[in-house]
Amino acid sequence: MKRLLTALALAMTMPLAAAHAAGGKALVVATNATFPPMEFVDLDKNIVGYDMDIIQAIADEAGLEVTFTNTSWDGIFATLDSRNCDIIAAAVTITPEREKRYLFSEPYYKMRQAVVVPVSSDIAKMDDLAGKRVGAQIGTTGVFVLQREAPKAEIATYDDVGLAFEDLKTGRIDAVACDDPVAAYYANRKEGYDGVMKVGFTAEAGEAMGFVFRPDDTELADKVNAGLAAIRANGKERAIQVKWFGE
Repeated sequence: MKRLLTALALAMTMPLAAAHAAGGKALVVATNATFPPMEFVDLDKNIVGYDMDIIQAIADEAGLEVTFTNTSWDGIFATLDSRNCDIIAAAVTITPEREKRYLFSEPYYKMRQAVVVPVSSDIAKMDDLAGKRVGAQIGTTGVFVLQREAPKAEIATYDDVGLAFEDLKTGRIDAVACDDPVAAYYANRKEGYDGVMKVGFTAEAGEAMGFVFRPDDTELADKVNAGLAAIRANGKERAIQVKWFGE
């Protein structure tokens, strides 16, 4: 879902209760808390969302302690490279280009790109975006899919997908392309947006998301993969899915 640029961006941290990691040092999990319901900041200023619940459940199973840090998207990979975090949990799409530079966990979620439009819009497929102004968060797979499948669309890029939805709400753009759970959240659940817009369509091709590690952190990746397998077997993953996405 998201891109590989460099920028300085470390913001809030939130320690979570779990078993202590080896040596008593908490692992730092970097996220970009601007993609509800995957990751966002709630009214109490806590970093919450599907990704946070999944990685916390994994940490509990693996006997690890984690702390979350909210990092701008265009600096999140640089944060991992500079060892200011240990894991990225930010709805990152597994791509061949990224796999050349980083180690990924087993996929923990699969999604498709969706296009959100005003409720009165008749946009229903990629070809309908020709000549339309479509918003997407810069460097995300939403942009890449638009470039590939809707080359005649005018793409407006944003640092935060929420800003794109605000422009859609006020009529400054015609559509927004983003991950389908984010699209559904804004179209159906977010206060002030429901009833204003709808999911016009979703792209046919799917994509898998993974947690990201430095290439040499194979032991940590193995622990996370084992924890992921455990929460799938014991039903915790399913419970988290129902919590954030419903039945």
